[in-house]
Amino acid sequence: MESTLVIDKEKSIWDILETVCDPEIPVLTIIDLGIVRAVRFDEASSLVTVTITPTYTGCPAMDLIGTQIRMSLAEAGILQVQIHQTLSPAWTTDWMSESGKIKLKAYGIAAPVARAFNKEYLEELQMECPNCGSKNTKLVSEFSSTACKALFQCKDCLEPFDYFKCH
Repeated sequence: MESTLVIDKEKSIWDILETVCDPEIPVLTIIDLGIVRAVRFDEASSLVTVTITPTYTGCPAMDLIGTQIRMSLAEAGILQVQIHQTLSPAWTTDWMSESGKIKLKAYGIAAPVARAFNKEYLEELQMECPNCGSKNTKLVSEFSSTACKALFQCKDCLEPFDYFKCH
């Protein structure tokens, strides 16, 4: 049975991680994205282990996210930190928080709307424009500024916008 100290420490670590922003989409925290899979505090060694899963295999932001986690925990006096990256189970947009999806839309990125992802699905998708709300949109490119997003354009307001792809 875990001690109260361990439970309290792990909760405070989750609270700190709630302040760590994604370097590619700074309006989202790593908790909003759902990439933090576990937090463990070992009372005997005072070692904190944070397990994270990349949104895509080979995501270039993972090293920076690990550094940001270490820095945020160090500011709170937690210096013994191990970052563990795991690919299994694979990250899914289902792990994103609802508040994160709302933040994405407010930032101008359409949030994921379904679980399945393939190019044909994207080509048929009438994604709601986060700028004007129109569903009169078209896929411009399967990939956008990052591999986890596709580029759409609204045919009404003519603005381009990113769509956070489902997977």
